[in-house]
Amino acid sequence: MRLRKKPWVIDELMNYTNLVVARPEEQQGKWLEAFNNQNPIHAEFGTGRGRFLIALAEKNPDLNYIALEQKQEVLIQGIRRANQLGITNIKFILGNANRLSEFFAEGELSRIYLNFVDPWPKNRHAKRRLTHHRYLEVYRGILTTGGEIHLKTDNEILFEFSLNETLAHNFLLKNICLNLYRDEENRFLHEQTDYELMYIKEGRPIYRVEIIEQP
Repeated sequence: MRLRKKPWVIDELMNYTNLVVARPEEQQGKWLEAFNNQNPIHAEFGTGRGRFLIALAEKNPDLNYIALEQKQEVLIQGIRRANQLGITNIKFILGNANRLSEFFAEGELSRIYLNFVDPWPKNRHAKRRLTHHRYLEVYRGILTTGGEIHLKTDNEILFEFSLNETLAHNFLLKNICLNLYRDEENRFLHEQTDYELMYIKEGRPIYRVEIIEQP
């Protein structure tokens, strides 16, 4: 489905030239230049309002962060917050995960976050899931050797699919968790997304796994 452009959002996005990368395809292979340092780059695909990644960027000034989101009116909220906080180690992309290989060069990312992405629960839509093997091969290309994919979801179908898909395509799995917040103290060990906070209140189990790229 094509998303309708909202001119006022685009105009506002372009005001944040220190945070927004308007033409990410032109930055391919040159992201460290955008950050003006040699620190590792972590990226979140489907960042929403950016709560999760902004919190990480604030806590970890020695890391670079890239937030990708395709919904303009959602992304702008994260950009406003990052700007208010004066965060300098995060960049925002208005774009679709289908274009990742255009945005990033081989081995350019150290870690990818997939937080509560669309589960596409119907089997006929499996290829749209961001842990389908067609995406996994893209991640393998843009991740450093030994790079990581951190997945969190409330959807059991997506989680089981992701475990099977990654194992079948020669990724390693670690720290598999079927109920991340079963122990209350875990809430303070992880940054949460807006959806995650809502699901915690509802008592839903949160599934999490770390997926490791290997040659």
